[in-house]
Amino acid sequence: MKLSHDSIKPIYIQIAEGIEDDILDDILLENKQAYSQYHIAKQFNINPATAAKGINMLVHEGILYKKRGMGMHVSEGAKEMIQVKRKENFYSTMLKSLLIEAKKIGISKEEILDRINQMIDAQ
Repeated sequence: MKLSHDSIKPIYIQIAEGIEDDILDDILLENKQAYSQYHIAKQFNINPATAAKGINMLVHEGILYKKRGMGMHVSEGAKEMIQVKRKENFYSTMLKSLLIEAKKIGISKEEILDRINQMIDAQ
């Protein structure tokens, strides 16, 4: 997980997204312990309340849960929940913005598809 104090995105959002990234990358596994607010606070030299705010966002979404006496854990199905949430964000925000910009500057549907295919083939 990485945090940027220069980002316009609040630190607690960066924490939540960083934990999500670690779940998607199989660094944090379902039904296993997740980072504590104190671990995050110490690692990034931030207020534990800020770390807790990011963690609590994920608890509210059902991605993390507190196991009494054992700290935060990754919920069963968390990876799929994150993928669904991020796909929706990708389609409704990122892709929509990309298509609006493409239309403004005269990029055709075919050009976009060709470029996407080239980029996929290059990977």
